[in-house]
Amino acid sequence: MNIIDFISADAVIPDFKASSKRQALQILGRKAADIAGLEQHVVLNTLMERERLGTTGVGAGVAIPHGKVANLKKLYGVFGRAYQAIEFESVDEQPVDLIFLLLAPDVAGADHLTALSKISRVMSDHQMCEKLRSSNSRDDIYALLTEHTQ
Repeated sequence: MNIIDFISADAVIPDFKASSKRQALQILGRKAADIAGLEQHVVLNTLMERERLGTTGVGAGVAIPHGKVANLKKLYGVFGRAYQAIEFESVDEQPVDLIFLLLAPDVAGADHLTALSKISRVMSDHQMCEKLRSSNSRDDIYALLTEHTQ
C-alpha cells in the first residue's frame, strides 16, 4: 500500500485558515466527508472522539488525525497546510501547520495501521516537511506526497 492509494490531488488543501484545532479538523473533515461521501458531522465526531483519547499532534509542526468510520469502503486521506500554525496540543507543545488526515473503514485492521505508518514515515522526514511548507500549489504538494510512496 502506498499513499497514492488513499489520497487524490483533490484531497490536498494547500493553504487553509483556521484559528483552532477544532476549526482545522472541521475544514479538513469537510473535505474528507465530500470525498468519501459521508456526512460532515460523522467525520468530525470521529476525529474529535480520537482526539479525546490523546492528541494526534505528533510534533515538529505535524498532526495526523485519524479515525475509523462504519460502512466506509476504503481508506481516504486529506492533506492540509495551514496558512498559520495552529495550537494543536501536540506532544512537543508546538503549533501545527501540516495535517494529514486519514479515515479508514471500521473493519480496516492492518490496512489502517499500514497507512498510518506510511504517513508517519513521510511526515517525520524534516526535509520533506520543509518542501511541503514551501510548495506553492496543490499539484506540487500532491506530487511530493505521492513520490514518497515506497
